[in-house]
Amino acid sequence: MIDVEKENGIAVIFMNNPPMNVLCTELLREFDSALQELEADRNLRAVVVTGRGRAFIAGADIKEMKDMSVEQAREFTKLGQGVLDRFEKLPVPVIAAVNGFALGGGTEVALACDVRIASEAAKFGQPEVNLGVIPGFGGTQRLTRCIGPGKAKELIYTGDIIDSQKAHSIGLVQMVVEGYKRDGEGALVKDEKGRPVQDNDPVLAAALDMAKKISSKGPVAVCKAKQAMNRGLDISLRDGLALEAEKFAELFDTSDQKEGMDAFINKRDPSFKGE
Repeated sequence: MIDVEKENGIAVIFMNNPPMNVLCTELLREFDSALQELEADRNLRAVVVTGRGRAFIAGADIKEMKDMSVEQAREFTKLGQGVLDRFEKLPVPVIAAVNGFALGGGTEVALACDVRIASEAAKFGQPEVNLGVIPGFGGTQRLTRCIGPGKAKELIYTGDIIDSQKAHSIGLVQMVVEGYKRDGEGALVKDEKGRPVQDNDPVLAAALDMAKKISSKGPVAVCKAKQAMNRGLDISLRDGLALEAEKFAELFDTSDQKEGMDAFINKRDPSFKGE
């Protein structure tokens, strides 16, 4: 259900629960185990998460949730929240390569990432109210922080599903790339039902390009920047500035800082070691 591939300090997490990569208890537990392994990887520099097939993640498993008791529902949401909290706190940057449907829990997984890149085939939304429930894996909290309370409330109250261009215009995603196969003349390739054939390669490539760029920077500095920004969302500006000053100062006790500044002065490329 969770496939992880690593190369040159970059890990790619593939959601692989056909046909729509829904979040069930088993997948969430596998996800948590994968995150534990990534946390222990000292060579890790960036993470990309994407989906196999037509969906990024099409939501939580409604069949599993349908007959849950109050206590079972509470445990399920705590499991999902706990996994995404762990995901959000990975020490390295995490990039979502949203290749298709990212609904409910799919949008919530994307929101736990640092950067979101969307295929033109991607769809976003928190349609839980259509089922008589609300987002339970962080959507009511992270979506508000990401796009502001007014727009977040509109999406959650209406359950509307939006396309990647709309998601970009409201700041939910930072980039939109091609997402459908095209022939030699640039026309869309269609299947037997007349639907455009989805192509997941461009969004994954764009995410990997960004991950490689990040990986070339000072890894300790990138890690501390993430810590400062994420923590700063929950504290006052005054406390956030104090936190920034502390993280800035800490870097002057690293070999990466010495290497980076020496390389700049001597007009050469730095060779960071992550220490």
